[in-house]
Amino acid sequence: MEIDVTSRPKTGDGAVSRRGFLTAAGGAAAAAAVAGGPAAPRAAAATPTREEKLKRLASNCWSVRHLFKQREFPERPGMTEEQKKRREQFRQEREAWKKKYGEITLLDFPQFTRDTYPGVTKMDLFSGHFGDVDDDSQFLKAEVRGETRRGDFDPSQPSSKRYLDRLAEAIAKTGVRAAHISNNAPRNLADLDEAKRREGIQVAKHWLDGASQIGAISMRCNTGGPRIIPAAQIDPELGYPMNKEVVPHLRKAIESFRELADHGEKAGVKVTIENHWGLAADPMNIWIIIREVASPYCEASPDFCNWEHEYMLYHGLEVLAPLSSTMVHAKRWTREQAIQYMLDNSTLAPSDVESEVERYIAWPGQALGYKVGDLALQALRRRAEAELGPKFDLRDFHREVLSDGAVPLDVLEAKIDRWIAARK
Repeated sequence: MEIDVTSRPKTGDGAVSRRGFLTAAGGAAAAAAVAGGPAAPRAAAATPTREEKLKRLASNCWSVRHLFKQREFPERPGMTEEQKKRREQFRQEREAWKKKYGEITLLDFPQFTRDTYPGVTKMDLFSGHFGDVDDDSQFLKAEVRGETRRGDFDPSQPSSKRYLDRLAEAIAKTGVRAAHISNNAPRNLADLDEAKRREGIQVAKHWLDGASQIGAISMRCNTGGPRIIPAAQIDPELGYPMNKEVVPHLRKAIESFRELADHGEKAGVKVTIENHWGLAADPMNIWIIIREVASPYCEASPDFCNWEHEYMLYHGLEVLAPLSSTMVHAKRWTREQAIQYMLDNSTLAPSDVESEVERYIAWPGQALGYKVGDLALQALRRRAEAELGPKFDLRDFHREVLSDGAVPLDVLEAKIDRWIAARK
């Protein structure tokens, strides 16, 4: 999906009218909400069943990470009191979970998903849970603060491939598919040290082959590079802020992900970039990398958190959503199918339909915000009418709602409650 986010949804005087939005809502919401496949007839707009909704969800093993069997490491020398405190807190939480729910491995997770989340048929698997913790041959060796420790799972080892075969069997037996692997193993993909970068690329390729072995659809790779994005500096010659330090890292990231996308295409697994630290903490850097790679096997996998400040919570998603999938939201319709549906079921002009559909793709939750606000205002008006009776004046009510401009709904509710109390 390719959306030009320079043509952003208009606000203020240029906003799509509320009436226009509500007129199209029946068609547009359905276009962004109906399970896909070939262009569907009008009957496809029916409200999906609970079973159909559940099939669009995926379990996430990171969310229940306390349940997974893991090797205990001795306390490291030089740990701060805060680090010791967090370690002990995690240990206590893990013991509490283990006592209540038991202990599992990734081989158990497909069945765990079926039993714990009935109707859910997809999984998001975390790389740190792969492998038999009692078999060192499945793991790399890592130097951590001067000591040799077991590192990440290595999918290229014979014992690891046998492990992945067992995982693939569990997946096939339960019918719960590995939709995505959230992978922290490949590192340094944007590093200026060529040896480190090549090593990271090789690790990622091994994982892509492993992902293909278990039938995964996509796999996240972190960009690496500086953990904090370098700041721009005033160029002494131009007298203008320039960020020359970040450009080499972006160039290396583009080279790495282009190579991985080519490998992913052969393996049948998409490579994704998530807003995680360093270069990827800025959604525009992810946009640049993916656009420069220009492959259907390299896309974004936005995380609703992990942002550097609150303004990125929505605007970061606005940048990344068009790059996150070839589908509209989670409903499996392409942009073209959604446009055709609205043309068939509304009186909007083609240019308006395209604008509407692209707005739903590029501005997650914005259309929902219309209806949430609409319902909240209606509820407040009904409350005021019921409590004030003949003292209720619609013009005064509207004046009170609008007097302070845009405010959060809970603030508006408290404000209207005070207004009602003052007029009783």
